[in-house]
Amino acid sequence: MVVYAGQGDPRRSMALLWRAGPAQEARPGPKPGLSVDEIVDAAIAIADAEGMAAVSMRRVGERLGRSGMALYTYVPGKGELVDLMYDRALAALPAAYDLSDGWRAAVSAWAREVRAFYLRHPWALRLSQARPVLGPNEFTLLESLAGILHETGLPPEVLRGAVSLLTDFVRGSAATVAETRRAGAETGVSDEEWWRARGAILAEVAPGFAGRYPMLSRVEAGPPRPNEEPVAYLERKSSQAFETGLALVLDGLETARSRRP
Repeated sequence: MVVYAGQGDPRRSMALLWRAGPAQEARPGPKPGLSVDEIVDAAIAIADAEGMAAVSMRRVGERLGRSGMALYTYVPGKGELVDLMYDRALAALPAAYDLSDGWRAAVSAWAREVRAFYLRHPWALRLSQARPVLGPNEFTLLESLAGILHETGLPPEVLRGAVSLLTDFVRGSAATVAETRRAGAETGVSDEEWWRARGAILAEVAPGFAGRYPMLSRVEAGPPRPNEEPVAYLERKSSQAFETGLALVLDGLETARSRRP
């Protein structure tokens, strides 16, 4: 399920993201007042545990001991809430990276931090990148990467491509792991059962597979370790592929630098 950001009222969404309007904090009443941050934190907790589809104003209200209607004073609706969730979750990422070991080490740290962020909050992968949230922490995420890449001395048009490539690469790597973790629960078939059944059938219907696809057979992943679960095996291989791919991207940037006068 793809979720598009920016589906709420534009002015109210942007004001909440940037805290640019009157404070919607504690209100008098029979119970202590709520705050926007409390509502957003509760929504993030639900999404982390059950996925984005489980988030609703009613569920968030229940978690806070309130009715769903009580939340609308602070957050106009789910459209605005989704934007706030994503941007608030991003606030946990560093705003700057140490450049004392050079830009390659800093880019690597950025990429690993962002990949880990998506694996902590896999619901964030459901937000389409076609329409950004346009919140302060989303901009900080990109600003931190652009600041590191500025150290390469490459021109802006190359840096724009590098930022896009790295964000897509990291997001794609995390998505593969997140989908692997969800597959068993969402399909009712474990990875071990799925691969055992289809692996056996593939051997029957495609005899001589290695001779037919020699290049694929040459680069295929090695066998699992003893007693290694299929999900753990796939995650390990995905992490190895991520590190290899990241090194290749950084090598490409090094090459681009060497071609500069």
